Amino acid sequence: MPFPSAPKESDRPWVMRTYAGHSSPAESNALYRRNLAKGQTGLSVAFDLPTQTGYDPDDELAVGEVGKVGVPVSHLGDLRALFDGIPLDGMNTSMTINAPAMWLLALYQVVAEEHGHDVAQLAGTTQNDIIKEYLSRGTYVFPPAQSLRLITDMVAYTVTAMPRWNPINICSYHLQEAGATPVQEIAYAMSTAIAVLDAVRDSGQVPPERFGDVVARISFFVNAGIRFVEEMCKMRAFGRLWDELTLERYGVQDPAQRRFRYGVQVNSLGLTEAQPENNVQRIVLEMLGVTLSRDARARAVQLPAWNEALGLPRPWDQQWSLRLQQVLAHETDLLEYEDLFTGSVVVEAKVAELVEGARAEMARVAELGGAVAAVESGYMKGRLVASLAERRRRLERGDDVVVGVNRFQATEPNPLLADLDTA
Repeated sequence: MPFPSAPKESDRPWVMRTYAGHSSPAESNALYRRNLAKGQTGLSVAFDLPTQTGYDPDDELAVGEVGKVGVPVSHLGDLRALFDGIPLDGMNTSMTINAPAMWLLALYQVVAEEHGHDVAQLAGTTQNDIIKEYLSRGTYVFPPAQSLRLITDMVAYTVTAMPRWNPINICSYHLQEAGATPVQEIAYAMSTAIAVLDAVRDSGQVPPERFGDVVARISFFVNAGIRFVEEMCKMRAFGRLWDELTLERYGVQDPAQRRFRYGVQVNSLGLTEAQPENNVQRIVLEMLGVTLSRDARARAVQLPAWNEALGLPRPWDQQWSLRLQQVLAHETDLLEYEDLFTGSVVVEAKVAELVEGARAEMARVAELGGAVAAVESGYMKGRLVASLAERRRRLERGDDVVVGVNRFQATEPNPLLADLDTA
């Protein structure tokens, strides 16, 4: 089965973001304004842990976590301050929020309405993937089955009221960080997609003739690791399986609706505290894995800062990551050519291997009753833990080399770190 070709829009630069949010809505708003002024073309909102788990900043369980890994938002006034002066009708906003996703989207809609914007024209994404929260991050609030009901209602609402919004961003990013192999990353993300689409279909909230619109708004959020050839093949495998699944299982006839739509954050967990200057080339190589192949190119990319392993990046550090994207998109000839890998025997063999492995793992999940049942039984979590343990063993043995960490450790003093604590 050939890889489904991307439409001509892939010749345009992808949406360029930085994952950002800290301290307070006002401080985060100032950062967003600076980044947009530098040429960033979309926003990616990081929320703090209390917000992600449904706690107000003054709750005793939120002590020490407010504004640490993202921006705190607990009411409409916070969201007004967060997007003050930013025209939401011309913005593509990604919100990394899961359990409270429907509440954050409601606040976003109200702020847009207050600005006089047409809600039907709002574009963006709420992550809203509870399955991977149970498998990797742990910021869930409700049990898996009840979480799926919330997701179902949100999908049904947005497909009519906010047709340009992606109500779920099925997130294999954190699965890779939790230990997933490429096969597991594909299989568990696809199994989650099946659970969501089956639930929406079976709920009766969307007429069968509009189910293609539902499929067209399902997006994915993917991790791009350092093995960039394998990562590029992983994306082609994702696209092939998604095209097959949405045609054969759900009968979606329009190829445009079946297109695999995904955004990327490159592998932050792989960035090192030791010799952090090496992280710049890591970030570039990981970005290439999801941009080189025209037919499997990401439509949105966000890059971490080179010093993310050391602390909160400064605006200059985030600017550097944005400039990496801009140089690739605007100075090179990458966007001038058709897919560079069509007909490659090596690439096709690797894609076929990943597809075959993912199909087998998806079948095992299906035998257990689907993604929700496989989470509740502990099957998927156990598989990830085993894969992560094996990854750690390879690092400790030196089978997998990390420059500056387990090999080539001699180094000169790093002048980039001299003023790291200054704003």
